[in-house]
Amino acid sequence: MIKNWLNAFRLRTLPLSLSGIIMGSCLAFDKGFIDFKIFTLALITTILFQILSNLANDLGDSLKGTDNSNRLGPTRAVQSGLITKNQMTIAVFIVSILSIFSAGFLVFVSKENMSQSLIIGYIFLALLSVLAAILYTVSRYAYGYKGLGDIMVLIFFGIVGVLGSYTLYTKEINLSILLPSISIGTLSMAVLNLNNLRDHENDAISKKTTLIVQMGFKNGKIYHYFLLVISFLSLLTFSIIEQKFGILIALLPYTALFPHIVYVSKCQQPKEIDSELKKVALITFAVSLFCGIGLWIV
Repeated sequence: MIKNWLNAFRLRTLPLSLSGIIMGSCLAFDKGFIDFKIFTLALITTILFQILSNLANDLGDSLKGTDNSNRLGPTRAVQSGLITKNQMTIAVFIVSILSIFSAGFLVFVSKENMSQSLIIGYIFLALLSVLAAILYTVSRYAYGYKGLGDIMVLIFFGIVGVLGSYTLYTKEINLSILLPSISIGTLSMAVLNLNNLRDHENDAISKKTTLIVQMGFKNGKIYHYFLLVISFLSLLTFSIIEQKFGILIALLPYTALFPHIVYVSKCQQPKEIDSELKKVALITFAVSLFCGIGLWIV
């Protein structure tokens, strides 16, 4: 039973979700704002948000019939019968409460020297994050079924992850941090895009109107390359503008994307895409780690 829940948590997705927190924290540390309580709580909160999203996604796709025998990729817990719908519903509720509590504690710990408006903004953001995690596939308002998943990933994995975590330390919003936010955000979008490329045929049948269902498999590949280029250029531009040349070290993991691009360009069958999701997710995580290393040694 424990193994079934661990599989439902989809722990392999955690490195991607943590990338934004690591990037934002490293940028704040470089400015002299170091607080390991904030860092630890931010990681825990992000992990809970990601697990909540994974559980809700499992439940929502099962309820809508998107998870079926034709679906490619890892086995889903509810669809396979390993976890019942009632059990998953209870789990979503419990993790939602834990996420809100963790986020609230994070804001409480970070509130010193923080303006009241910023505190209120973070409380609102915490509630919105929980709602967004659930509504990706659950309910008739599920935005993942309306082609809005990509932009939401950019917002929460990129802007909220990087700029949001950076601001927790510094207590002020620095708009230049939008560039590394976009860099991590578009890489995260690329992971989602690979998922949607793999599943686009079954998604179309299930009326899950992702961007790939709308633009098609071939154009979806071009969109994928565009996301990777934007990510690279955003981080490069930030390094030059801010004269943080240590961040150039964070560009090294992008070299691993060249064989990935070649592979994707040759893929003719959606199922061939599946193996690439983990690669791009790990590259995203490596970019955030290399950013920290670069800022530390240069």
